[in-house]
Amino acid sequence: MRAAHAAAGDVPIGEAPDRERVTMRGTIKTVTLRPRGGVPALEAELEDGSGVITIVWLGRRRIAGIGPGRAMRVEGRIGSATGHRVLFNPRYELIP
Repeated sequence: MRAAHAAAGDVPIGEAPDRERVTMRGTIKTVTLRPRGGVPALEAELEDGSGVITIVWLGRRRIAGIGPGRAMRVEGRIGSATGHRVLFNPRYELIP
């Protein structure tokens, strides 16, 4: 899985530093609709073989093309919420 997601300029999820702008790519494992503070939030777990990160789109119930098994590239700053690494409202690109 690591080899499939290795690309120039992309950082492996397991090695991505917190609070710095990073670009990562991986495959979506799960997608869940989970409200946060009364606001809908779409959550996805992105995996690349080196680690897993939770991607959260606040205010969204659904995004076309986002589903389990889909490869994507995301860009943003990694934070922490409830002890897990999280990327809120990232820029993203779906990979065929």
